[in-house]
Amino acid sequence: QVQLVESGGGSVQAGGSLRLSCAASGNTYSLRVMAWFRQAPGKEREGVAKIYTGSGNTVYTDSVKGRFTLSRDNAKSTLYLQMNSLKPEDTAMYYCAADNDISALRSADFTYWGQGTQVTVSS
Repeated sequence: QVQLVESGGGSVQAGGSLRLSCAASGNTYSLRVMAWFRQAPGKEREGVAKIYTGSGNTVYTDSVKGRFTLSRDNAKSTLYLQMNSLKPEDTAMYYCAADNDISALRSADFTYWGQGTQVTVSS
């Protein structure tokens, strides 16, 4: 089992920055992919970024490329999402997810989830 706990959400003005953290505990050695998803009211959950734990390779959705950056602290088993140049359309609940299967792609594929952290960007 793996537990994920997110933190770092908040309210900022457009153009501002936030850094989200996802602290993993439990059988983290088995994780092959970790990701951030977000869900705005009335919208489907969408993938934001993911990292393959073995290679360190990252993938970003087009709307956040150049603005968001994934990083990790292996010693702390923590994944970070640095979000810069935030836009009102980035407003959503952000969720950390992880899975032991490297092929996990959609939200339905991910086994482990955090409780979410709210990000609100005002114009």
